[in-house]
Amino acid sequence: MTTLILTVAGPDRPGLVAAVADVVDAHGGNWENSSLAELAGTFAGVIELSVAPERATDLEQALQDLDGLLTIAVRTGTDVGAAAAPAASDDRVLEIQVLGNDRPGIVREISGVLNAHALSIEELATETRDAAMAGGRLFEASVTARVPASADLEALRADLERLATEIQVDITVG
Repeated sequence: MTTLILTVAGPDRPGLVAAVADVVDAHGGNWENSSLAELAGTFAGVIELSVAPERATDLEQALQDLDGLLTIAVRTGTDVGAAAAPAASDDRVLEIQVLGNDRPGIVREISGVLNAHALSIEELATETRDAAMAGGRLFEASVTARVPASADLEALRADLERLATEIQVDITVG
């Protein structure tokens, strides 16, 4: 089987997932994994599909026919594998929660610390919302990061604590 990775985006409206799923099914593909969301009126996501190698080109073309409904970019599993190193079996997963007053640069600061310690972000979800009692906006993030066995967790924690103080947010590492 050939693995295809789709990135999809377009104005949100009912039926977008069904349209993609119909094309995948019509070409004998299997919907393996996905992460899809609506943000500010835009539907966007990433979808992993598998399909018989001889049907991959036809499936890719049929997905492009959805242009106007969704913009879809397709990469093959080979492209993905070349771009990312596989996770080592002794890597660990770290969950990080961030909460504080919203301001520009929070994601940049946190991702910079994680990058400095060679962590790979596997998932990042962020949200801003009105602060109920204090006024203003709150920023909240949930990060799942892969930690190589060679990483110094104490140094990482110290850097995150220093950053939390500097940018005045709460950072919980678990």
